[in-house]
Amino acid sequence: MAVYTEVSDEDLGNFVASYDIGDVLSFKGIAEGVENSNYLLRTTQNSFILTLYEKRVDEQDLPFFLGLMEFLSGEGIPCPLPVSDREGNRLRTLAGRPAALITFLDGMWVRRPRNEHCAELGAGLAGMHLASTRFSMERQNALLMTAWREILGNCTGKLDRFENGLQTELEADLEQIASAWPTNLPRGVIHADLFPDNVFFLGGRLSGFIDFYFACTDFFAYDIAICLNAWCFETDGSFNITKAKALLRGYQSARSLSADEIAALPTLARGASMRFLVTRLFDWINTPEGAFVRPKNPVEYIKKLRFHRQIESASEYGLEQIS
Repeated sequence: MAVYTEVSDEDLGNFVASYDIGDVLSFKGIAEGVENSNYLLRTTQNSFILTLYEKRVDEQDLPFFLGLMEFLSGEGIPCPLPVSDREGNRLRTLAGRPAALITFLDGMWVRRPRNEHCAELGAGLAGMHLASTRFSMERQNALLMTAWREILGNCTGKLDRFENGLQTELEADLEQIASAWPTNLPRGVIHADLFPDNVFFLGGRLSGFIDFYFACTDFFAYDIAICLNAWCFETDGSFNITKAKALLRGYQSARSLSADEIAALPTLARGASMRFLVTRLFDWINTPEGAFVRPKNPVEYIKKLRFHRQIESASEYGLEQIS
């Protein structure tokens, strides 16, 4: 979440007047994240998140994202609900951008996930995956291998600021990942961006998932690989196998991984680290001056990519302990 597009008081008033949500009490930007402009809106009736979708989000994908949240909520998966205006529209225009209002979800994200958080995440993720098999819409993952190559190519000549030879190293990694990438694993709708700041907890229990704007149809195990990268490394860059074991045990308590998924996990984890590395590199280099946004440092994902490069078996993530 972030703020790129400012909303005037007049535009906000006209927008809110189209909904039955009461009068505006407060309205402030949310600085976290890098994709869309987000505001916390409090009214006399409730609290909401107002999202303005920026240029990196394809407007044609928005019915999928909003429909997915509505569907998952109906399936008992805790997530925000899109709010319709008086005419039944979930998607409107504000300040020249497509915009949607969604319900505010109670809870907080954890800065330092513990083993129990990882276990809750795993079980919740498996539940989401199982529910998604009943969702009728599909969306192709726009950030797989072809996109990684294109983004990395757009960084050519600018990576020496991080480390000499990084461009050549990453290009070689891309080729190795591509040659080992699986082609036929269980699939459905995945979140594809399930970092700690997109998962809320209350009293140590998972209370909800947010920010579905990378959701797509892809391998379930790729979603797990993204979570291993996002949840199971410490601030010093070391991999915490105990957290990984808790996450995987939690997942398999609801959905068992197939032998093919387990075999592919090291490649998928390496690919997931590449995906977030190249997008973070691009954002770090290209975030405009003065934007109310904090781009995420890509250096941690250089270290994660190198870690996964050395992994030969999913047992090194703790899977041999799973029953």
